[in-house]
Amino acid sequence: MAVQYKDYYQILGVPRTASEADIKKSFRKLAREFHPDVAKDKKKAEEKFKEINEAYEVLGDPAKRKKYDELGANWKSGAEFRPPPGPGGFAGGRGFRGGPASTADFEFGGTGFSSFFEQLFGSRMREGGGGFGGRGGFPSAEAVERGNDIEGDIMVSLEEATRGSVRTVNVRHDDRNETHQVRIPAGVGEGQKLRLSGRGERGAGGGPSGDLYLNVRFARHPDFDVAGQDLIHELDLAPWEAALGAEISVPTLDGRVNIKIPAGTSSGQKLRVRGRGLPRREGGHGDLFVVTRIVFPEKVTDAQKKLWTQLAQDSDFHPRD
Repeated sequence: MAVQYKDYYQILGVPRTASEADIKKSFRKLAREFHPDVAKDKKKAEEKFKEINEAYEVLGDPAKRKKYDELGANWKSGAEFRPPPGPGGFAGGRGFRGGPASTADFEFGGTGFSSFFEQLFGSRMREGGGGFGGRGGFPSAEAVERGNDIEGDIMVSLEEATRGSVRTVNVRHDDRNETHQVRIPAGVGEGQKLRLSGRGERGAGGGPSGDLYLNVRFARHPDFDVAGQDLIHELDLAPWEAALGAEISVPTLDGRVNIKIPAGTSSGQKLRVRGRGLPRREGGHGDLFVVTRIVFPEKVTDAQKKLWTQLAQDSDFHPRD
């Protein structure tokens, strides 16, 4: 099944030699611009946001980036890409049913990931388990066999994980298209599998159909990293805010809150905002951790330089003692 090649570097607007820091910076800038919660054209922004997320899912992961780069420098945006055939090739394209390789192709829609991503990084079809119908040897025309399970990925935003949602997912098989309503429960976790019973490949000889499994992958957020059910937000502080203390507004998934920065805060210090993380399936919420980062202005005027010089002369603080 040929799919359209995706130039993830072009999508994020970075060169192929870009550092991890540059890739992350570009993603955050674009993700804030196209986040559906702030964009005027929400439909267009939603599609762009998914594309940006997919690009960062690959380029922000060293292992995925390496595999993507191995496609070669001759690929160009818009070119067709055809993955290697059979179960030994890239995952997500073909499966097997109890022995010989199946030729059943399938393609997902509505999951938030493109077909190109699924062919390179998606999950494999699971063996349905029917074996050879319990007869031994090669399957006969009368063998009753359960169909393969199908396993793919679904991109879930942190907002969806917080409030829950219902998504429409399409699965295109060789001979048919199927549309499913997938319920994403509040409190769903990264890597959790959503199961749709009987929505996989059809069975043979009147056997039952397999199941459809969707692996939850959290969409990257411009303001938060995720650690379990906790959220992590990097907060830039001016040196005087860190030294003197301050009250600063920080984002949460439910709006902004004010937090107090203690006087003498160091770079890398963690401040906890309880109950502002993702919901837990067993009840309650994780926490939001604000990690401080002291930054300095790129340009300093002569008057400001004099103040810094005076501070250096008057201070008895020695950070390396």
